[in-house]
Amino acid sequence: MSDLPPLYVASVPVFRHYLARIATLAEKVGPVALDQRIADAFPARQQFATATGFALRVAFPLAGRAVPDLPADLPDRLATADQLLADLDPADFVGADRRVIRHRAGFADLEQDGATFLHLYGMPNFLFHLTMGYAALRSAGVALGKADFDGLHHYPKGFSF
Repeated sequence: MSDLPPLYVASVPVFRHYLARIATLAEKVGPVALDQRIADAFPARQQFATATGFALRVAFPLAGRAVPDLPADLPDRLATADQLLADLDPADFVGADRRVIRHRAGFADLEQDGATFLHLYGMPNFLFHLTMGYAALRSAGVALGKADFDGLHHYPKGFSF
């Protein structure tokens, strides 16, 4: 991947990996658990849907493209987002670090270069919503661990700290 544009490498493969994690979590826990929430935050389903939207809301402007719409249904949303990300051309990310991205954060109008947009806004917001969805499931008693979150860790059955 070293010959690919840095902001492509730092965004699209990361988003695709974690969208696959969301899909696995959603399938594992089922629809009732996805309605769980922490305090007055969005339920897990909406957190995951928002994270999915952020993946496109970040990657597409970095590639110099308009952000496409996504279906509302979470499984369809995840599959569509993954395919749209897979179809992005890494060459479109050349110079993305210098591309000016104008966007809204809540009610704030922002203008950021591509690198700042990805690293200080896009990726943190994507991971925030992913983590909030995961935390809502955990707080509802769903048996999930770090391996469920990142798909990389492995612990023996029954292991605890």
